[in-house]
Amino acid sequence: MSTSGPDGCLSVVATPIGNLGDISPRAAETLRTADLVACEDTRRTGLLLQSLGTKRPLISLHAHNEAARIPDLVARIAVGGRIALVTDAGMPGVSDPGARLVSAAHDGGLRVEVLPGPSAVTAAIAVSGAPADRFVFAGFMPRRAGERTALFEDLDRIGWPVVGFESPQRVAGLVGALAAHDPERRVAICREISKLHEETLVDRAEALAERLTAAPARGEITIVIWPRANDPNPVGDDVRLDAAIRVLVDAGLGPGQCADVAAALGIGARNRAYRSALAEAKRRNT
Repeated sequence: MSTSGPDGCLSVVATPIGNLGDISPRAAETLRTADLVACEDTRRTGLLLQSLGTKRPLISLHAHNEAARIPDLVARIAVGGRIALVTDAGMPGVSDPGARLVSAAHDGGLRVEVLPGPSAVTAAIAVSGAPADRFVFAGFMPRRAGERTALFEDLDRIGWPVVGFESPQRVAGLVGALAAHDPERRVAICREISKLHEETLVDRAEALAERLTAAPARGEITIVIWPRANDPNPVGDDVRLDAAIRVLVDAGLGPGQCADVAAALGIGARNRAYRSALAEAKRRNT
């Protein structure tokens, strides 16, 4: 139950990850009418507000001061303050500051609303073409070799795509390590999403590693890594997998469920089974 004043509210506002035109009308109005905007970088948010033709009081809220700022911000909301929470780009709390403030507001019984919008995570998984009925978000990718190897091994066991953030200085090393682990693994490098020089590269890890060695990446990077393709796909195995998929579809299972069952039984790789199930569903609907 909310104990804030009649107008007290913490608004968690997604902001553009590149193109300022991506901000929603509701997000823009919330920023224009907020009593205070808590932001990761006051300079960057100031430019966003300037593009919206408004100027509001700003307070910095980042990893180094979030804990100290929370009591005052919570107190303001409790007496009716309207605070908009933003980060430099995307959704607050998703590999960015803000989660502790949101949690404190909930603990205090205050009203919290979210204004959804741009996200590099969902944008990358969509533009990559990776199977996305389920996936893992890994945040910023590990820097150390041992941690990278552990991540790759986890992905082998999970069998889902992973989305993560990487710096242009380290992305070649990450893809090179993946190529050494599994050269055939499919990877997407999504660069400068929604910006002028937006580019998406999708290829085998080995091929992308060679490309990045010759021409290093620039700009903000979001990476998508497909699950391991365990099935070498010989004809006999393909026939066996497709026959099993037909039985599963007859039983009423959807493509994702078919793929889960096929992978769990060792009939074939999940991504191959998913494609087979999609093809079977399409055939039956035509």
